[in-house]
Amino acid sequence: MPPLSPSLPELYRHTVRVYWEDTDAGGVVFYANYLKFFERARTEWLRSLGFGQQQLKDESGLMFVVSHTAVNYRSPARLDDELTLTVCVREARQASMTLSQQAFRGDRLLAEGEIRIGCVAAGTFRPQRIPTAILDRLSLSTDRPA
Repeated sequence: MPPLSPSLPELYRHTVRVYWEDTDAGGVVFYANYLKFFERARTEWLRSLGFGQQQLKDESGLMFVVSHTAVNYRSPARLDDELTLTVCVREARQASMTLSQQAFRGDRLLAEGEIRIGCVAAGTFRPQRIPTAILDRLSLSTDRPA
């Protein structure tokens, strides 16, 4: 798999298998399912940093919600393909992050997206500051060599 753009340090890779339920009548992954795959990768990425989403909600009353997506589809994935999904922080602000995500089959780039997630209060959905502990972990993660 080729590295991400040199300006985007790679943070996380997650592997998924394409199941029958992920495909459409044409036998390829239904386009909206890439958003599900990206969501799974983001969830596991946060968990790898030490922040399970349920734990975040239970302990701080905060959660992340998607506020924007843009996906470019390059090549289809098919039943039984093993996909590698990447998560990379492009920008981290006080209450939101913009992430670059990609889906690969082997070395072939299948889809790439830009996802903006916001930190909100679980009860009101009002924007909140991303916990300092998370931002600190992001700073440490982006300092690692790719």
